[in-house]
Amino acid sequence: MNSMTRRLVIGTAAVSMTLSLAACGDGKSSSSGNQSIGLLLPERSSSTRYEAFDKPLIQASVEGLCTKCALDYANADGDEKVQKQQFDALLSRGVKVILLDPVNAAVTAPWVEEAKKKGTKVIAYDRLAAGDVIAYISFDNQRTGELQGQALLDAMGRAGKKPADSEILMINGAETDPNAGAFKTGAHLALDGKVKRVAYEQSGEWKPDVAAAKIDEAVSKLGKNGFQAVYSANDGMAGAIIDALHRAGRTDVPVGGQDASLDAIRRILTGEQAYTIYKPYQPEAEAAANMAVYLVKGIDITSVAAAVTQSGDKQIPSMLLTPVVVTKDKIAETVIDGGLYKAEEICTPQFAKACKDASIPGSY
Repeated sequence: MNSMTRRLVIGTAAVSMTLSLAACGDGKSSSSGNQSIGLLLPERSSSTRYEAFDKPLIQASVEGLCTKCALDYANADGDEKVQKQQFDALLSRGVKVILLDPVNAAVTAPWVEEAKKKGTKVIAYDRLAAGDVIAYISFDNQRTGELQGQALLDAMGRAGKKPADSEILMINGAETDPNAGAFKTGAHLALDGKVKRVAYEQSGEWKPDVAAAKIDEAVSKLGKNGFQAVYSANDGMAGAIIDALHRAGRTDVPVGGQDASLDAIRRILTGEQAYTIYKPYQPEAEAAANMAVYLVKGIDITSVAAAVTQSGDKQIPSMLLTPVVVTKDKIAETVIDGGLYKAEEICTPQFAKACKDASIPGSY
């Protein structure tokens, strides 16, 4: 196991151990009655991570820490009105804590205020929800954007393109998602002054079809050879962008993403995608579950949410984790050694040769 993987595993273990020891306590709760924990996730179709990783990891952690706690789960599938209905339903059922990953973070302040009136505490999970949330757990999202931008510069160099002479396209995430704004800010910090110019920049709204349409528009405006690389805020959009570029006759354009989705890892293996960003979901999900159990048990969480995030005029106790860049030569030591995927999940027969070429260990 190399040093980066050891840091990842040790960091995960430290988060889990620190929280679990206190959360388990003596098994007694200072609250009475309903010990349900609500979990509201934002989408299914544009990112596979929520159903595949976040929900099952959080559920397993809650059940392992608190035998009397039940997870009350719903996914809004990208519809903020549906999520409001789900939030109201949780309040009506008297849940003690809600882990909220908002579809539209800008509209949640009155939701959080209503929850507060009813004695329900809200933790902002992965995206910072507006309002007086009690805590926030996510990754350092501006740093994520910086890593994306630098990884794109590195990919351009590997492809023999000089960033200073290159024009790029940027397809950002949804403007309703504060994380998308942080990714964009971070990416610009890395890219501005290093590339000739950003020739076209639009929101892809976290929707692959919208991202593809934006690329078609950019090709129409700039010409199919009028740019040298594409920044994509996530893997779902990156896949659609790559398809759109292929339809336009471009197969030489570095495109990056985020989320370490399985299809993105395979595209990286075959050279279609330059990189992704791996956010180790297990420590994020386990820490969120532990914080929720803390609150159900009446335990203060500021000892573990030791960072702060500014939200309006408030400072929110926070835990911010560090993401990792994944390129072809880093797949084994990141998403495989980190436990996100097994080699055989990635290296199906279609990708077996690419896995061997990338020195991914395993029998496949």
